[in-house]
Amino acid sequence: MTKKNKITVNSIDPKINSFFNNTKKWHDEYEKLRTIILDCGLTEEYKWMHPCYTLEGKNIVLIHGFKEYCAILFFKGALLKDAKHILIQQTVNVQAGRQIRFSNVNEIVKLERVLKSYIYEAIEVEKAGLKVEMKKTSDYKIPEEFGKKLAEKPSLKKSFEALTPGRQRAYLYYFSQPKQSKTRESRVDKYLQQILKGKGLDD
Repeated sequence: MTKKNKITVNSIDPKINSFFNNTKKWHDEYEKLRTIILDCGLTEEYKWMHPCYTLEGKNIVLIHGFKEYCAILFFKGALLKDAKHILIQQTVNVQAGRQIRFSNVNEIVKLERVLKSYIYEAIEVEKAGLKVEMKKTSDYKIPEEFGKKLAEKPSLKKSFEALTPGRQRAYLYYFSQPKQSKTRESRVDKYLQQILKGKGLDD
């Protein structure tokens, strides 16, 4: 039995097979990505309703799709060298994960060697025990305009502190971006009710 066949047999899971068999929009793209990833010696599992590929139980990459593109997600993509400059950070609030996106199967075929090199690098990152240094909410500076509102409205401060750390960071990053104080203040005012309702920036 070859290494490739062994991987395929060990990774059979009814939920995974159902995922690939029932996918219409990105079926060919998913199948090609699956073949490439399994060729790299990873174990196929089903997590977060998607095929996830692991090394000794550690997440390496995940296949997922959206309306405009499908992608493989590297869980520690921020640590990869990205020699070809093809890794994408989904949002400013995503710290570790990085995607490589595709709009058709031909793009995947052309990048097969590159994809394997990235996957092998991700495997080495995991073997080395490297970790992404995650920013804490306390590492983000609170813009003066937002800090003033928090001081004036105890209910706003309470609601903001009740948000998840990720939602808090997203707001602080968004409020801090404009160079002009007037624009920062406008952004804060626009989302006050959203925060009071306990919702994140994109909820």
